[in-house]
Amino acid sequence: MSVSLYDASVGRFLQSLGAVSGYLDKGRSHCEENNMDLNEIVETRLYPDMLPFRFQIIQVVSHSMDAINGAQAGEYMPGPVAEDLDYQALQDLVTEAQSGLQQVSAGVVNGLADKEVRTPWWTFTAEGFLMSFSLPSFYFHVTTAYDILRTKGVPVGKLDYLGQLNIKT
Repeated sequence: MSVSLYDASVGRFLQSLGAVSGYLDKGRSHCEENNMDLNEIVETRLYPDMLPFRFQIIQVVSHSMDAINGAQAGEYMPGPVAEDLDYQALQDLVTEAQSGLQQVSAGVVNGLADKEVRTPWWTFTAEGFLMSFSLPSFYFHVTTAYDILRTKGVPVGKLDYLGQLNIKT
């Protein structure tokens, strides 16, 4: 069995974006149930020199939907560092990324494999860009956002992080 570029990128992005959407919902519920300000989560950092939760979610979208768009265009620019978004806007970004990726065809993504993609730092093939840069960066930010929610007491666990698994029944 071979795995296509679409399956390895868009398939994984969709799985984890679903997980992010789910743990964002749990974060909202946790804050509402415990009279916590959602902005407290939005501005939380794991360590003073790390960027806040909002940046992590922006980068989740940047390294998924924007990465696919960048691969198609031949040029990728990372998401903004300082965009001031509230919790609802972050949830909306994730929903928009999911919707956008669901519209991308496997044939289009698989056809990008050898296409050149320029970034501010390096030039890749689209396959190299997605597999060695965007996918690892995507998981870094998915994990960091999850970890921030955990530090705030949001009751999420490994199954929340994994999202919907592709289980054969």
